[in-house]
Amino acid sequence: MFTTPPRVIAFDGDDTLWRNEDLFTLSQARYRAILAAHVDLEVHDLDARLAAVERRNLATYGYGVKGFTLSMIETAIDITQGAIPAGDIAVILRLGQSMLIHPTEVLDGVREVLATLKARDHELWLITKGDLFDQESKIARSGLEPFFERIEIVSEKDQATYRRILRRAGVDAAEFAMVGNTVRSDILPVLALGARAFHVPYHTTWAHEAADAPEGHAGFVVLEGIGDLPEALGVG
Repeated sequence: MFTTPPRVIAFDGDDTLWRNEDLFTLSQARYRAILAAHVDLEVHDLDARLAAVERRNLATYGYGVKGFTLSMIETAIDITQGAIPAGDIAVILRLGQSMLIHPTEVLDGVREVLATLKARDHELWLITKGDLFDQESKIARSGLEPFFERIEIVSEKDQATYRRILRRAGVDAAEFAMVGNTVRSDILPVLALGARAFHVPYHTTWAHEAADAPEGHAGFVVLEGIGDLPEALGVG
């Protein structure tokens, strides 16, 4: 059982501090409409085909909009057996480009929570996963960068990654807490290190990030919203 609040609190970026998955959902709906003119597939089947290509491509492209866009193009060519017109490929490319320049919408209450925690002398970090250029751009557009003493953009958020970050910063796991919306990336690997993890569920999560919550774990806390974090940090 932890008896003192964590000295260092790290936050996930996408769908914890700002909206992200909603943009993917909207783009995928537009993608379905493009392909509906060429193939007669149920939405579930088309989504499953795209998801399988995305998973296969993670090792090559990593996470983020660019890999998603390339996977959409690959899936479109495969499903139509190469018959999709170049004009529709161009439309898919523009979908990806629009995602990369879309304004970063900070979620309600985030700035207030970060300001409160910083005033309490917690050391705040941002640990976010994805394409370096895309994540740097979103962070800059969010206006949240001044709150953080350390920003880490990583290709994967697993136990080895968190261990490496903590070792490099000279921070013990007992002093550390992670706040995020995905159990797979933000919760499980952090708990495995002996640190605390605060889960702030988002209304939609990418299927690849799905995992069972570690109910009953002493270091695991589920919040209704990020606004509940300052009070929750005094317990758990």
